[in-house]
Amino acid sequence: MTEIRHDPIAPTRTQHLPSGAMIDAHRHDDHQIIYAGRGVLAITTSAGSWVTPGTNAIWVPAGIVHAHQAHGDLDLHLVGLPTTDNPLGLDTPTVLKVSPLLRELIIAYTRDQEGDGGPERARMRAVLLDQLRASPQQALHLPAPASPLLRAVCGILQEDPADGRTLVELGRQVGASGRTLSRLFRTDLGMTFPQWRTQLRLQHALVLLADKQPVTAVAHRCGWASASAFIDAFRRTFGHTPGTHLDP
Repeated sequence: MTEIRHDPIAPTRTQHLPSGAMIDAHRHDDHQIIYAGRGVLAITTSAGSWVTPGTNAIWVPAGIVHAHQAHGDLDLHLVGLPTTDNPLGLDTPTVLKVSPLLRELIIAYTRDQEGDGGPERARMRAVLLDQLRASPQQALHLPAPASPLLRAVCGILQEDPADGRTLVELGRQVGASGRTLSRLFRTDLGMTFPQWRTQLRLQHALVLLADKQPVTAVAHRCGWASASAFIDAFRRTFGHTPGTHLDP
């Protein structure tokens, strides 16, 4: 069994990770804000995965075992906060919308480590926490299934997100009815099958875009019928077009 690394303090720092690099499973006694200033960040826990571009940050509460993976060259900004500082009262990993002001605060706070206890830094931290309180939560979690039947279905789709078969058709492959699988998606994962598959496809799309794949190719590799349908779904979820990720 792999030993989980325990880092008592979640450090505040910047870190560069090349594409594909990973930080193995670990946990902190402090809360952590994780923000990708460049590239796309994937975080995995036993409860599922979160993949987020630079318009979002991920809140990881104290004690949660998590691993990171970089897609595209990743500029990682990490803010450690004591357990007394939980501005949104969150006890599970959560994706937060990052405003332009919050982005600049996170970058400045993680880059400037001098005078850590000074009044200017304390004021910056106070404004950062105020901005976090105002940050909308984003439903970008892809939950991990517990049911063996769901694990089989989800595994098929994770291997090929463009697989367009219905739940009835997938059920024939794993030996379950479409009705049973539909019920399991709702009860075990808290979402419908179409919602889960769309979330999977959007996560996969972020990874491909971070690797500089063309938008049209990403749309087809992720199962959308056309580039325009993909762009529309992407904009509704992230608030901007997928072409943003292809900018230098």
